[in-house]
Amino acid sequence: MNMNDIERALRQLRLSGIHATLETRLMQAQASQQPFLETFWAILQDELDRRRTRLNERRFKQSRLDERLTLQDFDWRFNPKLPRQACFDLYTLKFVAEGGNALIIGKPGTGKSHVAKAIAYQATLQGYHVRYLEADAELARYALAAHDEQQRMLRECTEPDLLVLDDLFLARRISDPSAELLQTMVHRRYKLRRSIVVTSNRVIQDWGKYLGDNTMATTILDRLMHHAAMLEFEGKSYRLKEAAARIARGASHDA
Repeated sequence: MNMNDIERALRQLRLSGIHATLETRLMQAQASQQPFLETFWAILQDELDRRRTRLNERRFKQSRLDERLTLQDFDWRFNPKLPRQACFDLYTLKFVAEGGNALIIGKPGTGKSHVAKAIAYQATLQGYHVRYLEADAELARYALAAHDEQQRMLRECTEPDLLVLDDLFLARRISDPSAELLQTMVHRRYKLRRSIVVTSNRVIQDWGKYLGDNTMATTILDRLMHHAAMLEFEGKSYRLKEAAARIARGASHDA
């Protein structure tokens, strides 16, 4: 038996984490006269770490998130009146375990999407199946899709443990097929006790206008809000702040 035999066996067993670090761990053990069990545990931990990383990457890719955000990198000082405690309560993901929902409503640029994406990313790290959607764009795609494609999209919106619908009603009025999809997915997820996070610039009192049907709006909100946290975001726009900072930096470079 030699290292080539061991490496061949590791490949056959698909132990890529051990394969990647085995020589280093052996040199470490020899240099420090490390006990066998301690060395063996380090080797096993390398494999577990590699598998955990791959699994996290796979969940992140499946979620369709476009960035890895956290609440730690959020600038709470810029808008001190934001509901920080409520955001961190959602970040614990207790509401996902309980099948609850969250509605984050408020002015543009106040951080609603950041908080929603941070919650979604944290959920992927905790082993949940997550799907993030830019709401209006996905609803519009559904309205234009063939029947079989619509059924696939509906399944993909129903199956995850956590569904994030970001910037709902950004375009105000949505089409009738889009409204029907929204109602159906909310209803199905409500029956299955699967969580939804919705962010929107539009106050819920106006949702009937954007759906074109007050009864449908009432039905959707009834299910969304039955077990839900309602967060209101007020304050200044982070995007305007960042734009002003970029302009200022550009002016200083030109001076």
